[in-house]
Amino acid sequence: MVMMAGMDDHERKIVLEFCHLLEKSKQLFNGLRDLPQYGHKQWQAYFGRTFDIYTKLWKFQQQHRAILDTKYGLKRWQIGEIASKIGQLYYHYYLRTSETSYLHEAYSFYAAIRGRAYYSRAAKEDRSDLMVKKLRYYARFIVVCLLLNKMKLVRELIQELDLQIADYASTYEPEDQVEWNLVLDEIKNFVKAESAVGVLHNDANPIILTHRLGPLTSPPIEHSPPMCLTLQEILIVGNCSDQVKFSELSVDMFRMLQTLEREPRDDPTHLHDASPAGRLPFRPGPYPAENGISRRDNPHKYLLYKPTYSQVQVFLASGFKELPANGALLLYLSADGCFSTVKHPEEMGYDLGGVSTSSKRDPEHGKRTSGGKEPHCLYPGDLYPFTRKPLFVVVDSDNSYVFQQIPRYFGQPLMVLMSPQETPSILRDLRHGGSLFTLFLHSPLAAFCLICNVGSLAVHHWERCQGYVERFLIEACRLVIRSRCESSILQFFGDDFLRLLLLRYVFCDIVLHLHRSFRGRHQRPCCHPQLPEAEVLQHPALHHIVMELASCIDARDNFTDNNELA
Repeated sequence: MVMMAGMDDHERKIVLEFCHLLEKSKQLFNGLRDLPQYGHKQWQAYFGRTFDIYTKLWKFQQQHRAILDTKYGLKRWQIGEIASKIGQLYYHYYLRTSETSYLHEAYSFYAAIRGRAYYSRAAKEDRSDLMVKKLRYYARFIVVCLLLNKMKLVRELIQELDLQIADYASTYEPEDQVEWNLVLDEIKNFVKAESAVGVLHNDANPIILTHRLGPLTSPPIEHSPPMCLTLQEILIVGNCSDQVKFSELSVDMFRMLQTLEREPRDDPTHLHDASPAGRLPFRPGPYPAENGISRRDNPHKYLLYKPTYSQVQVFLASGFKELPANGALLLYLSADGCFSTVKHPEEMGYDLGGVSTSSKRDPEHGKRTSGGKEPHCLYPGDLYPFTRKPLFVVVDSDNSYVFQQIPRYFGQPLMVLMSPQETPSILRDLRHGGSLFTLFLHSPLAAFCLICNVGSLAVHHWERCQGYVERFLIEACRLVIRSRCESSILQFFGDDFLRLLLLRYVFCDIVLHLHRSFRGRHQRPCCHPQLPEAEVLQHPALHHIVMELASCIDARDNFTDNNELA
């Protein structure tokens, strides 16, 4: 309750208006939780109103800071809380639009909180809830920095969070102390796992690599008439029980998220002010479009960590509905296998099992009866309705191969990339740090080094090796286009993201085929429809480049040459 005594009319009006804006902003912000996370139009108007009120609030507190400080008693942590909510707004708007420029906006506000020490006196307020807000701010800031590859700052923030948790625990002896220590451990393990291979300067300091799509990442092509599709909608699903995760993101989900984004601009042109302290939030507009096809920098993505079957279906249906003409939908599944108990399979879409999207159990189903279906298993047959439009599926699971049975009932383009179902015993301990197959799709050279037991490379050596990978992808691209491949492959091949996934899949398949530790078909990936064996996967030119790369990192003995294979 604000005391109005001792204020003149002007001061009273300022304080009342600030209180009104503050209360209205809290109401709108809390209402965001009730918005659907799927679809494009259902939530945009509400987000717009929320941005508008926070713009007014932020500008108002800047213009009238002196009166608010002396008459209202505005504290620095309260300004920090407003800035933190604006950062959250931009972060969630990024999640809904896949526009990486909004990550920069979120970063600017979070960095301003740290730079201007808005939360520095929170501990002196003798309120445990303020310390919790400060800890949550740190966790959110770390997520944004991870997504922007600001790893040096991530490590600094981890150290600061460690100290803040210790201070919180010693001051309040809170019940959630163990939970916060678990969060800290999650972050540390996630950062350690994410950097699969170290790339070092001459002074042995690590270099931060970007794995987003840049101008030279995907080999350029001349588009032919079949290459008509553009990746527009993506659903990324994660549920690996033994994999490191942080903030509803497993390592595999994080890697695929970055793989399917373009490199963000370092200085987005729409930012109003280069000074974080003086910047104003802006209200993002609706997606611009031309001829019905979105002109966003990135495909629109949904992220689902351990979702129920119903959630997967709802988000798939939403992405399916939003597809424009010539748009393609990508479903990425990183999940534990859900294996069949059916002794005599008849229905190939359901009787062979699938992948488990969630460990939850539907109380209505109770225990599964013998021979019954798992309620939170996603079966290949569940995807049949979505093959009415172009569908590209990536399955990273120990039961991935069952998805090669998806038929093309509707004659639309369909492509399924499936991980190896088994990993050599010497590599199984690496599973918690992310799947090898997804790492190949994310950073082929890092995956190559990992299976050759190369933990770090000097930057000049890394760049030399990267040259071999780029040569491989360019040659593989040329061979695929010239080959007699299935029409679906060429239709997807015109999109930069999908072409890159396909070419990295080829690299993965050939590398694992030649590597001595990988034996048997179940330790190699597969795809449906199949890529031409003789014209692509067994082509001597591609095998030769892999051998050159192996020699470059002194790992030639790990590979079998063509003479031995013959």
